[in-house]
Amino acid sequence: MYSAHNLLALNGLRSNRSTDGCSNCPGQHIRFVPEGDILETTIEPSRAAKPQRHKVTGDVHLILRRGDAALFGQRQNTGYEDGAWHLPSGHLEADESVVDALIREADEEIGVRIAAADVRFSHIMHNSSSGGRVAFFFTVDRWDGEPTNREPDKCAALEFFPIGDLPDHMIEYCRAAMGHVADAEPFSVFGW
Repeated sequence: MYSAHNLLALNGLRSNRSTDGCSNCPGQHIRFVPEGDILETTIEPSRAAKPQRHKVTGDVHLILRRGDAALFGQRQNTGYEDGAWHLPSGHLEADESVVDALIREADEEIGVRIAAADVRFSHIMHNSSSGGRVAFFFTVDRWDGEPTNREPDKCAALEFFPIGDLPDHMIEYCRAAMGHVADAEPFSVFGW
């Protein structure tokens, strides 16, 4: 992309820059002379500022179903929404797929083993929290082991709640996502 002055120069005129300034070129003055006159000048593409790329954090959320109920943990000592109920969840680690992250988090947080074949995609949400997150929600209704609180320093309790009667105190984006899952809506944007 070229500035208006540079386009004129490309069309048979050359520019000679000085530091006089003018209303069209703040901080410098450009006068044009016919091609063929010898000038020491360079024509540079304009350097329009590029917008910063959006960076997102990826996280996974487990909807562990037992009949028509899902497992939630009550947060504590985290500094974020302590006391609220939330699905077992966690961040993606480097070089990890979302399914691998879900399986790892399920083992770390609640001690259940999940086969990749038993993981069903349910919803993806672009959430504005912490500068932007992409949250993947997966439903699992078959696993090995009994859910156990393996992070008692961050989780006060585990409990299955009916999907139609979720706890009052929940993290809001999680409540919204559960509504989208119930309505079979695969994508949402929250908080933007």
